[in-house]
Amino acid sequence: MDRDEIVGPTRRQFLQVLLATPVGFVLAACGRLMGGDAPEATVPTPTGAVATQPAPTEPASGQAATTEVAQVESLPPTPACTDDDDETPQQTEGPFYTPDTPQRTSLLEPDMVGTPLVLTGSVLGTDCRPVAGALVDFWHADDNGVYDNAGYRLRGHQFADEEGRYHLETILPGLYPGRTRHIHVKVQAPNQPVLTTQLYFPNEPDNDRDGIFQPELLMAVQETGEGQAAAFNFVLNVG
Repeated sequence: MDRDEIVGPTRRQFLQVLLATPVGFVLAACGRLMGGDAPEATVPTPTGAVATQPAPTEPASGQAATTEVAQVESLPPTPACTDDDDETPQQTEGPFYTPDTPQRTSLLEPDMVGTPLVLTGSVLGTDCRPVAGALVDFWHADDNGVYDNAGYRLRGHQFADEEGRYHLETILPGLYPGRTRHIHVKVQAPNQPVLTTQLYFPNEPDNDRDGIFQPELLMAVQETGEGQAAAFNFVLNVG
């Protein structure tokens, strides 16, 4: 597997770019667009099953240190929440999924090349209630459009906090032939079925040519000066 030399973003404004967004703003809407790591008691199985929620601990080795909170202009408001909000659409897992990924909120590594990206949002039920402790497992290609199929580079899972929020620090995925730019994700409420889907970037030339692309899965994205900030709310049918 081609392992490109990567430069980890160290500038302050990138890290935790949306963490300062008010809690009320995040939970005021559960549309698809918008707006801690700890070892889990049980690691996700190949089917994604999760039994318990994690307890707080120190960041994993190799995870980029986060010491400052940058404040940026808030993303545009999302549609008003309704009690019958649509579930997030399912999409194919693709050929490059790897189970039992490390638990971490940052996929950054020293010397990682690529445009910094911070992705935040919430996991909500169709009743707009936050899904505390939901599993959110991400994986995507590197800056050159290559997946690490031998290890866990640009792969990792985390658990939503008590208000259903997640926060991911990574890089902008590269392009490869046949697909538009995207991020793979699995989302699972505790003891519920797994949602497998993909997230997309607006204004990508290849979106209309991608046979899998769905506009319902577009993230809200803005430039930050140090990279990009994206937001997306997952909506699950929680029984």
